[in-house]
Amino acid sequence: MSKQSNQAPADKLALYKQLIDAHPEIELRGGLKLPYTSYQGNMFSQLTKAGVLGLRMGKAEREAFIAEFDRGLLETYGAIMKEYVAVPSQLLEDTQRLLPYLEQSYAYAKTLKPQQRKRKK
Repeated sequence: MSKQSNQAPADKLALYKQLIDAHPEIELRGGLKLPYTSYQGNMFSQLTKAGVLGLRMGKAEREAFIAEFDRGLLETYGAIMKEYVAVPSQLLEDTQRLLPYLEQSYAYAKTLKPQQRKRKK
């Protein structure tokens, strides 16, 4: 069974869905190609096609996460996502341990200015 290279690995996607399902207020968006979560138009988590989960965090939480897990910022499509940490695979596999970090990310998204959708006329 072949998978398309522009999709996240099925096992990582299943773990991401499990994480999102553990938080009743958050809904997964984007389908198989770019699964993500957002609040008022601000994305705060995403799963890359390489299967790396990125969580958007405020500066203090981001620095603490990077120090605790010895990870850096998320890189996707050749770009560094300045506000996103790259979640280690082992942590993605532990929903209960990862859930507080998802909650921090969600709380940070709630502090951001809502994004206005641009509609084509």
